[in-house]
Amino acid sequence: MPRVLTETDVADFRERLCAAAERLFAEKGPDAVTMRQLASALGVSPMTPYRYFQDKDDILAAVRANGFNRFAEALEAARGSAKSARAKAAAVGEAYVRFAFDHPHTYKLMFDLNQPMDDAYPELVDAGRRAHETQTAWVKDQIEAGEMAGDPEQIGAMFWAATHGVVVLEMAGKLPAGAARDLHHQISATLAKGLKPGA
Repeated sequence: MPRVLTETDVADFRERLCAAAERLFAEKGPDAVTMRQLASALGVSPMTPYRYFQDKDDILAAVRANGFNRFAEALEAARGSAKSARAKAAAVGEAYVRFAFDHPHTYKLMFDLNQPMDDAYPELVDAGRRAHETQTAWVKDQIEAGEMAGDPEQIGAMFWAATHGVVVLEMAGKLPAGAARDLHHQISATLAKGLKPGA
């Protein structure tokens, strides 16, 4: 008979399994990874992961939710560490690029895959929403400080699309190493000029 698992046991194993899954997904691609391989990577029986997750999609959703939460934490910390609105914007942009290149496998899993953002994966929905909010919070700071004018959701989406674009181009080898950071600064400065009140 399987032993009764405490909440701590469950949380610890889920975290270990997500870490192993992230590594395997990055190495082989999600379609090539099986529950048996995940169990083998952790040295447990093939049925053990099913005590914690329904299936591979459930694990993938948990890995992606963890990634979005870590991403959001990095951007929230950057925004919280700066004082002026302009400094907050710069800190968030820098934290974004740094997270992407410090955790490229996580970043790719977060954005390269698509899963239903519905009630089936509430943690993924919440994490995705939290990450989205990091893209408008610093814009609201800019608007309140009189540095920008416009809809914070739309402006945040423009900056997010631009930053994601240069990150993916460098990751795909279409830009030289380090170019994404430089291009991000240039694009951000250009967009910011056009969004100044009265521009």
